[in-house]
Amino acid sequence: LPVISTIRHLVETGDNIKRIEGILSGSLSFMLSEFGPDRPFSSVVREAQQRGYTEPDPREDLSGMDVARKAVILGREIGLEVEIADLPVESLVPEALDKNLDAETFIEQLAHHDAEMEARRLAAEAEGKVLRYVARIDAMTGKVEVGIQSYDANSAFARIGGGDNILVFTTHRYSAPQPLIIQGPGAGAAVTAAGVFGDLLTLANSLGSLQR
Repeated sequence: LPVISTIRHLVETGDNIKRIEGILSGSLSFMLSEFGPDRPFSSVVREAQQRGYTEPDPREDLSGMDVARKAVILGREIGLEVEIADLPVESLVPEALDKNLDAETFIEQLAHHDAEMEARRLAAEAEGKVLRYVARIDAMTGKVEVGIQSYDANSAFARIGGGDNILVFTTHRYSAPQPLIIQGPGAGAAVTAAGVFGDLLTLANSLGSLQR
């Protein structure tokens, strides 16, 4: 998604970015949007892996570290001095599971912990909300956090599905009830390849400008 370019455009044109909130992992977006009464969490983790949305070992996604790294990048882009070690990062990997398990055995064992995630889902549902894994970057307080949050069923975050990413920018120009929203696919081979190709074109153009 055109996230970094959007941030730079806002900053260069004199806007003041106050807050960024977003779903930054296509795999976790898919898992939590598919997770429901008839879909235990472990089953949607397995499906995400089979679709190629996750890393070969889904613990890489479930740990939240991919989202944390992206949150650090976004925080730095808007002027925050932040390090990975500064962030509270909520992991969805049960602490009780042996860290030495291979990926397949991990998913099998994860089924024994489905009740924990189901309890969280039901608690949110009782309030008319859904669970989403998000990053919050607050330029006003300097706080960056990563983890599960609950959202009203009619919010933009609740309506997202299919592995999409979404970022909501609250700025001086774009504020509630009309913040700036960027949304699109965040997982899968095609969009990943397109993103990498776009970066290569940008790099080539930059090198070409230097040579001229």
